[in-house]
Amino acid sequence: MSQFELPALEFAPDALEPYIDKETMLIHHDKHHQTYVSNLNAALEKHPEFKDHSLTDLIAHLEKVPEDIRTAIRNNGGGHYNHCFFWKVLIPGGSKQPTGALAEAIEHQLGGYEKFKEAFTAAATGQFGSGWAWLTVTKQNVLKVTNTPNQDSPFMDGYTPLVGLDVWEHAYYLKYQNRRPEYVKNFFNVINWDFAADVYEKTLNAK
Repeated sequence: MSQFELPALEFAPDALEPYIDKETMLIHHDKHHQTYVSNLNAALEKHPEFKDHSLTDLIAHLEKVPEDIRTAIRNNGGGHYNHCFFWKVLIPGGSKQPTGALAEAIEHQLGGYEKFKEAFTAAATGQFGSGWAWLTVTKQNVLKVTNTPNQDSPFMDGYTPLVGLDVWEHAYYLKYQNRRPEYVKNFFNVINWDFAADVYEKTLNAK
């Protein structure tokens, strides 16, 4: 049995329409994500001693990964983690706005929800080429909006992701073509803020 497997979506592939279309979801999940999983497992076959490591441990400590598979783990391990996280960030109907401790932190640290949206939109639309936009929390419990290239993870910088948006073209091109800003705008309609708030509280309690 392979160490890593493609997780099932927790909603129907057409459940996010009209914001994210069914065909994109099927290709994105069943094809793109599966490729990252397959390539990740293939890389680990070369060094079985790393099969017991968690995915977050692998991508957060790439310097410990053998050099001959390090790039494969960075790209495919990052791709697997980022996509597993992305599917949990999405929810049909969205939860509109954050609540609880996360809402308070966004208000006090980022200037409120609208200011957060502006910063997140800038990070997502400003990411040159393929990559991700993130709302993260640092080791000092400070919220930070950032972006990463390719399949790099916030864990590589010591940050814990709370919300992530895939801005690779495969995530939106069938519906939006080159209109990434429109895709980013519509993402706010399908964010699972309950999930983000839960991750935030667990992160704070773990420190």
